[in-house]
Amino acid sequence: MSDLGSGQNINGICNRLSSSTIILDHHPSIRKLDCDTVGNLVEVNPNFYGLDGSYEISGGGLSYFFAKTFHEYDLSWMGILSAVGDMQNSMSGRLVGLNREILSDSKETGFVKSNNDLLLYGRHTRPLFKALSYFGDVHLPFTNNRNECVMFLDDLGIPLKNEMGTVRYLCDLSMDEKSKLFAELLKMITREVPARYVKYVPKLISGESYEFLNEEPYTTFKDASEYSTIINACGRNNKASLGMELIKGNKNKVLDDVESLVKKHRRYLAVNMSKILDENRVEILENIQYFDGSGIKASVVGTIAGMLLNNYDWQKPLIGYSHVDGEESSGYKVSLRCSKLLAYDGIHFGNIVRDVANKVGGSGGGHSVACGAYVPEDNINQFIDLLNNSININT
Repeated sequence: MSDLGSGQNINGICNRLSSSTIILDHHPSIRKLDCDTVGNLVEVNPNFYGLDGSYEISGGGLSYFFAKTFHEYDLSWMGILSAVGDMQNSMSGRLVGLNREILSDSKETGFVKSNNDLLLYGRHTRPLFKALSYFGDVHLPFTNNRNECVMFLDDLGIPLKNEMGTVRYLCDLSMDEKSKLFAELLKMITREVPARYVKYVPKLISGESYEFLNEEPYTTFKDASEYSTIINACGRNNKASLGMELIKGNKNKVLDDVESLVKKHRRYLAVNMSKILDENRVEILENIQYFDGSGIKASVVGTIAGMLLNNYDWQKPLIGYSHVDGEESSGYKVSLRCSKLLAYDGIHFGNIVRDVANKVGGSGGGHSVACGAYVPEDNINQFIDLLNNSININT
């Protein structure tokens, strides 16, 4: 089992299987190291050894190390893809822990290159002014306003197009241009946040980027962040087989289907995000913001919550929930997203959500800035109230 199993009681599964069960997971385990289990179980989990599974190694990273014992070094790039997709670099702006060992393997085998860069999504595929309009956990004057972004870049003397008249992307900027952009963003965000957050602002703006050397420039497969988004879209739309074909190198076989899927996925997200904004669905409480995502697929309600963040108060987490039908009972899938600045301040929302979900008969957990829960159908209002009362954000 990869990327699951540690948080589940699988004694029954072990008892039914005649062969051994191996768990490769980085989530907190409900078992202790070397505990007695039914059947032959091997559980490999970094949390048993004082490592933080949220940031130091992902489920995909553990799978790579498992493959590495069989000398499959050429799979190291998948460990990087997994780590970035799981936001393992979200807090420090770079991969840490065992992920650095995977990165070293990837560099030695010529699959991955890392650079210090600005943290704008769409390094190879979004025109610079468009990428800038989506930037940041903190609402800025040009947030979601491309015309303002155009004027902002013009004031900095950063051309939108090259000498051939072709639109420029972040990857096209010189170091001098990136330095100008960094300095101006630093000043703008510093003005927008309370003094205690100022020291964290540089980590919002710049960090380490990861590129796959075997991929073509100006494609969504070149940058690890964008590639992971595609794989994520495949999984969330029940098309895992397409993602598997991509990472196996069979792009020509499935590229048209993948592009169609991603286009539909983005359209679905945009339509539902606009619906929430237009209908003023987001409710503002003392310590949290939340919306009822009825009619939205539970698999993407967290993605939409993240997209909505910079439209609201960045100093409060944003929660979305959507109905799901289980085999035994119905309930709600809850997703929380928040600014990295809140996590830098020491709040781990994954732990809070897990505790609150347990109190209302559900389950949950996750990362400090992105986490979720499953809550029984009749207890969603109680969950929201308890969560609001469990969080104390001193503004």
